[in-house]
Amino acid sequence: MTFGTSGADPYVTAHGDTSYGVDHYDLALTYAVRGNRLNARATLTVRAVETIQRVELDLHHLHVEKVLVDDTPARYSHKRGRLSVRLLEELAAGDTAEVAVMYSGSPKPVRKRHHGTAGWEELTDGVIVAGQPHGAPSWFPCNDRPSDKASYSLEITTGSDYVVVANGELTSTNPHGRTTTWTYQQPEPMAPYLATVQIGKYEVHDLDADVPTRIVAPARLRDQLDDAFGRQAEMIEMFQELFGPYPFAGYAVVVTEDDLEIPLESQSLSTFGANLVRGDWEAVRLVAHELSHQWFGNSLTAETWQDIWLHEGFACYSEWLWSEASGGPTAQERAEEHWTRLSGLAQDLLLADPGPDLMFDDRVYKRGALCLHALRCTIGDNAFFDMLRGWAAEQRYGTVTTEGFIAFVATRCDADLDPLFQAWLHEEALPDLPSPR
Repeated sequence: MTFGTSGADPYVTAHGDTSYGVDHYDLALTYAVRGNRLNARATLTVRAVETIQRVELDLHHLHVEKVLVDDTPARYSHKRGRLSVRLLEELAAGDTAEVAVMYSGSPKPVRKRHHGTAGWEELTDGVIVAGQPHGAPSWFPCNDRPSDKASYSLEITTGSDYVVVANGELTSTNPHGRTTTWTYQQPEPMAPYLATVQIGKYEVHDLDADVPTRIVAPARLRDQLDDAFGRQAEMIEMFQELFGPYPFAGYAVVVTEDDLEIPLESQSLSTFGANLVRGDWEAVRLVAHELSHQWFGNSLTAETWQDIWLHEGFACYSEWLWSEASGGPTAQERAEEHWTRLSGLAQDLLLADPGPDLMFDDRVYKRGALCLHALRCTIGDNAFFDMLRGWAAEQRYGTVTTEGFIAFVATRCDADLDPLFQAWLHEEALPDLPSPR
């Protein structure tokens, strides 16, 4: 029997518990933008992985008012961001319990030494939630590890002059005078860090695309949206051809009134600052990057943060694929450009295990993309894109590892690719880029 752990992932310490998983989160939030005041109830269906007598949840900065286990008041302690809940009786592996947490307060981002701040953040007039990699506990109690994926119901009540966007499909909007309740359902499994709420004074624009797609943005940016997102529908069509069917019911792009340093990835939606609504390559590539994460990062999620290249390398390579398809430099030209740049930088990064200090280093993104391009050059386009579609299909809604990716590629290719993967993933020196087949 276990009584919880001090953390499930060495890259994001003191978060997550591997002794149990969560099947479903039901989140009911009431939020006042003015004053940044949250009152909430989170109901979690937890399932024991081994025999347990308590569950450890992650919840930072907020005040716990009451905890119920199967509708019965439960004993708990809440210290240093960990909410320890004693179950009514031991749960054997496979058994479930319902844990409901009533809590309130003024949410703020979670700060970590290696990664800075992440989570619930106030905008000038609204809210943005950027959870990667440790920000989910800033607004709801969770088992904060990327490998613990669950379905979600999200009900958010706030002022009626605001638009609320969250994960999944909007199923109802119920006005109550000065407030409105927005309800979203995310049935496909989702890691906690990908859960989000976006609140602002926005307009909603529906696009004509193969997948139901919305652009949600301030009215003042209405005439600029086409610069950045005018080819969003084409991107979706192309990525479906290359990666397989889009994995969720729809896709939303939120543009905040405020400027943002970088765009933000969430399941079924992406968020961009007003400063990123531009038509130049440095802005448009990010549109492709965030869209591709719906396949690589959201549907297929790294089991641990060590394997983040399986998100970022694939998303960066998707930028190069869009560049080639949209009339810009080819993927080969992009690869040569970035290989040259990386060759002049420090050779001290292991792509398959960059460590917490370097997990968001740009070299992880670019070297990951170069590894994929080297693979494409080695096995040829037909085999490469057949492999990508197969990988996305076989691992759909699951968690993935580097070892699993290498093993999958081996089932699709006759060539001996061990030297290629050894050089790109497990050695620090930058390998030569092979010539295209």
